[in-house]
Amino acid sequence: MPAAADFTTIDAVRNFNRFYTNFLGVLNKAYLDSPYTLTDVRVLFEVGFRGGVAASALTRELHLDPAYLSRIVKRFREDGLVETTPDPTDARSQVIKVTDKGQAQFEEFVRRSRAQIAGYFEKLAPGEPERVVAAMQTIQETLGPDRTEAPRVIIRNHRPGDIGWIVQSQARFYTEEFGWDDRFEGLVAEVAGKFLSNFNPQKDRCWIAERGGLNVGSAMIADGGDGVAKLRLLYVDKSARGLGLGKMLVDECIRFSRDAGYRTLSLWTNDILDTARAIYIKAGFKLAAEEKHRMFGPELNGQTWELDL
Repeated sequence: MPAAADFTTIDAVRNFNRFYTNFLGVLNKAYLDSPYTLTDVRVLFEVGFRGGVAASALTRELHLDPAYLSRIVKRFREDGLVETTPDPTDARSQVIKVTDKGQAQFEEFVRRSRAQIAGYFEKLAPGEPERVVAAMQTIQETLGPDRTEAPRVIIRNHRPGDIGWIVQSQARFYTEEFGWDDRFEGLVAEVAGKFLSNFNPQKDRCWIAERGGLNVGSAMIADGGDGVAKLRLLYVDKSARGLGLGKMLVDECIRFSRDAGYRTLSLWTNDILDTARAIYIKAGFKLAAEEKHRMFGPELNGQTWELDL
């Protein structure tokens, strides 16, 4: 049985499905002010776009019952929208093609559909149509049946808006996972704000890990003075765990710090963050100091680790 949190996610999908079927008019008997249903029009779309298609292919790709498709095609044929011929590759099937009348009807449906969508988008604020389309692309790319592999991860420099994402994502994660209070978000916001205020591209750097257009990780190097670089705000989103992303980000931090002329790379963490500590140890960091604290609510053991560059 799924956990309670999973039910929340599943119910959110079900709620979206109800909204979107109503939005599309799936249950309407007349679609796009025509005497046809959405399924009827979808069939005509497929035949019109392809210039002809085998009935067996339509039943398979649209998940339609053959008898149901046969009734739709029969109606279209009676209305003069399509014509059929035997399928030379399958004696049990037939090839469906639009007539001139059917082509005109198909083009009219395309025009009406575009006008309908344009009408929805005209009511939105600038930038919102692009957000809607991006969300649709994400759903299609993530859940599509032809997806063969997960989107690759890229590591890039930060852009406007990324620092705000770092504060939001880390505050949410550590609050939910470890019960840390608002003071942690305050600390992250302070570190992030100072990074932007004092940013020197020769000595400071922020990396964002991006996967499929979404931010899934981050790390910063800030000038700590006296030849010391500080590794700050290493983070990997749950969705990207197990990809070696934490190591990739730490390697970038080490490489940049050496190239920038720092002699020491220092970081502060807490010993309950086992995965991050393992990355630091493997990279050659040595424990320099530790102390108990309650900076974020629960008692924690803070640790300072250093790497001689």
